[in-house]
Amino acid sequence: MNWIRIFAVFLWATAQTPLQAQILDPVKWKTRVEQAPDRPGEAVLVAEATLEGGWHLYSQFVDPNGPVPTTFNFPAPKGVKGFKTAGKTGEGKPISQFDKNFGMELKFFANKAAFRQKIAFDPSSKSFAVAATVEYMVCNDEMCLPPDFRDLNFRVEPVVAAAAGSPAVPAETAAPEESTPTNDTATTTDADQEAGAPVVNDAAGADDSVTPGTPWGIFLAGAGAGLLALFMPCIFPMIPLTVSFFTKQSKTKTEGVRKALVYGLSINFIYVAVGLLITVLFGSSALNELATNPWFNLVFFALFVVFAISFFGAFEITLPSSWVNKADEASNKGGYAGIFFMAFTLSLVSFSCTGPLIGSLLVSAASTGEWIGPALGMFGFSLALSVPFMLFAAFPGWLNALPKSGGWLNTVKVVLGFLELAFALKFLSTADMVWQNHWLEREMFLAIWVAIAFLTTLYLLGVFRMPNDSPVQHIGVFRMLVAAVFAVLGFYLLPGIFGAPVKLVAGFPPPDFYAEQPGGAYTGGGGNSDAPKLDAEAHCPLDLPCFNDFDKALAYAKKQNKPLMIDFTGWGCVNCRKMEEEVWRNSEVARRLRENVVLVSLYVDERTELPEALKYVSPTTGKKVRTVGNKWSDFQAANFNANAQPYYVILGHNDLKPLNGHAAYDPDVQKFIDWLDAGVAAFQAQ
Repeated sequence: MNWIRIFAVFLWATAQTPLQAQILDPVKWKTRVEQAPDRPGEAVLVAEATLEGGWHLYSQFVDPNGPVPTTFNFPAPKGVKGFKTAGKTGEGKPISQFDKNFGMELKFFANKAAFRQKIAFDPSSKSFAVAATVEYMVCNDEMCLPPDFRDLNFRVEPVVAAAAGSPAVPAETAAPEESTPTNDTATTTDADQEAGAPVVNDAAGADDSVTPGTPWGIFLAGAGAGLLALFMPCIFPMIPLTVSFFTKQSKTKTEGVRKALVYGLSINFIYVAVGLLITVLFGSSALNELATNPWFNLVFFALFVVFAISFFGAFEITLPSSWVNKADEASNKGGYAGIFFMAFTLSLVSFSCTGPLIGSLLVSAASTGEWIGPALGMFGFSLALSVPFMLFAAFPGWLNALPKSGGWLNTVKVVLGFLELAFALKFLSTADMVWQNHWLEREMFLAIWVAIAFLTTLYLLGVFRMPNDSPVQHIGVFRMLVAAVFAVLGFYLLPGIFGAPVKLVAGFPPPDFYAEQPGGAYTGGGGNSDAPKLDAEAHCPLDLPCFNDFDKALAYAKKQNKPLMIDFTGWGCVNCRKMEEEVWRNSEVARRLRENVVLVSLYVDERTELPEALKYVSPTTGKKVRTVGNKWSDFQAANFNANAQPYYVILGHNDLKPLNGHAAYDPDVQKFIDWLDAGVAAFQAQ
């Protein structure tokens, strides 16, 4: 699914101090094949990554707004009957901690990582090779390297099941042919691996199962949604009624508690079953693709908007009345079966209130890629929903402490509607950035959030009412405090529309460069919006005149008799953005970049595929150059012996030899001005 990876996903931070030109290659790959004599038509392809100290490799399952996940592709070999992959590619238990490069909690591997893919094939097959590929990204505490591809080769020697009591024998008697390692990929056999040798971050006895996402996060999100559901008008009034029913219909307090416990467990069973059904219907592999697929994100956006409108009171999402009636009839049978159907009836009747919360939860849980995610989320939801019923049945006196039902319950629904509407934008933004349509750029995203924050504030203060609201006689203290929180949030986000940093909501709005005016008016904007465009198709930092193609830039530099400055950058290169914001925005630097040099910005993470005829294998790295970004990354490595960004060089017109060395990230404005002037002087002295 490489085509759905958006530019913003490829964020990486480069060194905080200038680096010497060098090619960094901190990860080595090895492959091996595991086969069991008693399973002749199966094998496990194992890819092991060994990383240099301080570097880490990201899990296959990371936040879609973060780094590039490790992604494997195992195409079927030609001529091999019945070949198929069984399940998803498994991985060991990753480290989970905050990553300062991306400003979020991420899962990654250090030192070593092992990935395992189970395959099946016709047992009568002869020896065959599997030519797989892996796309991955590695980082250390200071920098990340551009996304990379490697070819992985596996040699499978099918075994023939022997008769009982006899050892299995290979399908072919010829010595196994080792796969040819490419791109620094070594191939090993099982003999090369010490029995029981520890593998860092590789779970003992790992198989094709995986543990992606954050299960606790999914569970807690579900529990939070369940707590919110308790305060819905369809559920909150049911707590005292249901508890009173159990206590009055039971001969002893113990019996009442036991029935309430069965009632709560029934709620858990019903909701978890719904979560498992979602997984069965869609499958784990499909769930893993939801987070970044633009069409799914558009569907999710529409769902969240519908949920929000429902919470506002425009309509109710209800299930067929026949379902409710049948469940209610079954609840009258008595016994534990009757209690179960009482729980089922509550689930159906309350759907108009809980449906949007459940739908939002299932979307979020499914998007993590965790196959058990929907069930985990629903378990958290049902647990938070059912525990109060059980506790109040055990301690009926607590019912007196509950607030009375009233119009405040609908207020909770409406506020949740505003929040649903705000979160819906995230899905629309993801789809927009995948397609690069610029429907919802940063300014518009934040403007809508500001409007939602202020509308919520005005609503809580009683300035306007929704259809199902009661008249507001007075503003309570708690309601006033919540309104103040939304007002503060609105004022905090307001400067973000004009380019101010809004770290509190980092990760939700589109990145700074995905905006109508990158940098915004807050710090003077690009300052060059009226500057002539050298190339109408070019993406230029701070709207400076530039090219994105080296040959076009060189031809223009010759025509203007100016030196050529190459800016090796990336769409999500954090330090590239820092350099542009902290140094290039300076008026003297910007003037020199406009007037004294011809700027060409080469994005090494540009995902546009090269025409098939222009794809090639790099003589420098041995890797296949597939995309425009690969081309510029290879160009940097081959000619300047470097692969970190930002990386700046000034050239003449006759060769690729830098006129005055190179520059990298350094927030010293004067130092960069001196470097620019020295390069221009060297060009003029030729």
